[in-house]
Formats: sequence, C-alpha cells, structure tokens
Amino acid sequence: MDVLTNVFVGLHIIGIASLLGGFLTQMKAMGDGTARFSPAMVHGALTMLVTGVVLVGLNQADDQPVNNLKIGIKLAVLIVILALVYVKRDEERADKSLFGLVGALTVVNIFLAVLWT
Repeated sequence: MDVLTNVFVGLHIIGIASLLGGFLTQMKAMGDGTARFSPAMVHGALTMLVTGVVLVGLNQADDQPVNNLKIGIKLAVLIVILALVYVKRDEERADKSLFGLVGALTVVNIFLAVLWT
C-alpha cells in the first residue's frame, strides 16, 4: 500500500508542477497582458484533483488519520482553480487578475499541504 500511495504522491506533485510551471512561465506575458491558460495548466489541475481524491481514499483504506477540514479547504481551493482554468482555457488572453489569482491560489494550496499538519 505504501508503494501505491507514494506513486500517487509523485503524480500529485507532477500535477502541481504542471499547474505552477504553466503559471510561472507566463509571468512576463501576464505583465504584458498576453498570458493565457495553457493545456498544461488544465491537465495539472485535473491531475491534482484525481490524485488528491485517490490519496484520501488510500489513506482512509489504510486506517490512517485524515484531516477532513484540511482536505475540504484544499479541495475548495482546487475547484476554484480548476473552474477558472477550465472555463478560460480557450480564450486568447487571460485577464491579469484571474491569471494572478490562479497562481496565488496554487501557492496557497501548496502551503496548506506543507504547513498544515
């Protein structure tokens, strides 16, 4: 079970890297007003959602304690990120404030995962 959990943790980190990397690579374009939500960002957010749900299920199946409040808040933040990225994915240019919000919420989600123990 530990190997399976670690595989999904790795996939979860890949999703985070895809979402945050897509944001960071377009920060200059965001300043110019030409940033857009890339397919990598959409796929990263979806990967985070799926692997996060699987990780919670694996922890509960292994009788590990799960902080439901933390998971609920992280899920809510991720749903907002996913909604913004998914709805605006086909637009040629993303609004600066929405693009910045996605980056900020991604960082918040990372810090929630790391610092809330």
